[in-house]
Amino acid sequence: MDLMSEVIHTLRVGSPGSRVIRHSGPGGLRFPAFTGSGFHIVLHGTCWLVSEDEEPVALEPGDVVLTTCGTEHGLSRTPCALAELPPVVMGPFPPAPGPFDFEFLCGSYRLDHGRVPQYLRTLPGLIVVSGRPGRHPELQALVALLRRDTTGTGMGAGATRPALQDLILVHALRRWHEQHDDAAPWPTTGDPGVDAALRAMHQNPGRQWTVAQLGDLAGMSRTAFSRRFAGVVGQPPKGYLIRCRLAHGARLLRETDATLATIARRIGYSTEFAFSSAFRREYGTSPSHFRVGGRPARRNGI
Repeated sequence: MDLMSEVIHTLRVGSPGSRVIRHSGPGGLRFPAFTGSGFHIVLHGTCWLVSEDEEPVALEPGDVVLTTCGTEHGLSRTPCALAELPPVVMGPFPPAPGPFDFEFLCGSYRLDHGRVPQYLRTLPGLIVVSGRPGRHPELQALVALLRRDTTGTGMGAGATRPALQDLILVHALRRWHEQHDDAAPWPTTGDPGVDAALRAMHQNPGRQWTVAQLGDLAGMSRTAFSRRFAGVVGQPPKGYLIRCRLAHGARLLRETDATLATIARRIGYSTEFAFSSAFRREYGTSPSHFRVGGRPARRNGI
């Protein structure tokens, strides 16, 4: 599986949503931190992206703001401090009627299992992709389609909205990489050995990896690799591999009709019982309940 597919498949496990928001007046709106990823696309008017640690960034129609890891931020009519903005009230509300100063389209993936893909966690928390008219026609066409589906009630909107969100995210990330030639094409920790092990685990999570085998890929002894991996990633190799396997299992539960026994074998578990027990510990719900759309318990994760 290539990088973008890995990102999208992981995010799909969460709860996608989209909404058009209009704002008038000198202030703006603050988006609290959340577990997941999302984007804003300026549709009309101009505004400023406001964050806690960076200077405000001017936004124009067509510009895309990627919130890679749910970082708290705001959109404001004028530059200001983040704390000055009131929190946005989210929900299935239609855009406010009447005149407005700026309008934007929001898309988000809320991850109840509490983990954003490793790749997105290596990127800046807030990314701006320029969307000047005529520069990225494919992205502009996708935005127009998502806006129409988000504000309408047409047949099949529940299926098209998540698909359009996926495509917009992929196109925006591609554009950002084009604008940043130095950006890494795969999650990177700055340690080539650890990066090699991470790639291997993500590309083949069902393999019965041993720490020694992963250490060989990293060019280190088992002990040295375990110490280095835990220091760089923040958890031991085995713990990371378990979460990688279960994330892959969660995707298979939502996207396929494969039996629990089949999924268990695909991701490296010898029995359905072992898979179910590990899944419940990680996600706070059974695989069967998760598959039918049950919301797992919120918890902190990597």
